[in-house]
Amino acid sequence: MTINAKIVKELRDKTGAGMMDCKKALLETDGNLEKAVDHLRKTGIAKAEKKGERTAKEGIIFSYIHQGGRLGVLIELNCETDFVAKTDGFSELAHNFAMQIAATNPLSIKREDIDESLLKREKAIFLDQAKASGKPENILEKIVDGRVEKFYAEACLLEQQFIKDSDRKVIDLLTEAVSTLGENIIINRFIRYAIGES
Repeated sequence: MTINAKIVKELRDKTGAGMMDCKKALLETDGNLEKAVDHLRKTGIAKAEKKGERTAKEGIIFSYIHQGGRLGVLIELNCETDFVAKTDGFSELAHNFAMQIAATNPLSIKREDIDESLLKREKAIFLDQAKASGKPENILEKIVDGRVEKFYAEACLLEQQFIKDSDRKVIDLLTEAVSTLGENIIINRFIRYAIGES
């Protein structure tokens, strides 16, 4: 089967993956564009997991100031090489993460970073709410677990829905960037400032 260069370019524009990866994905999926996108995402996740073990000591400190200067974010985004740190794709990724932080004010990068005492307090509140609603004892734990997952989805940057595309999570954006840029990428830390907030 021969793959038209136009469809390869279309897939590349859609996913940001390399030309050869796009061509391979289209060959694997008999030229079906949507299936090729899914194929690239699956293989991208596998590649990203392998790259996740590599050291990321380069990167940038990116600043984002929202219109009017009343809200700002500083984020440290790390990668493996200075070369990747200087690419437009890497800066765009940092910009997207900074905008996400500005809009959603997450408590942490990932769930493991959430303070244990805060989590205990939230669970206690969720349990009290479930009991007050008159739900049977045998499902209280499931209700609390569900609410804890929702809490993580709001409080942890990587688990949030991406503000520019609610079909993707921030972790998907990071995974795709690792696959596209070919290096391990880590959000090391961030801080959000807003006028009147402490």
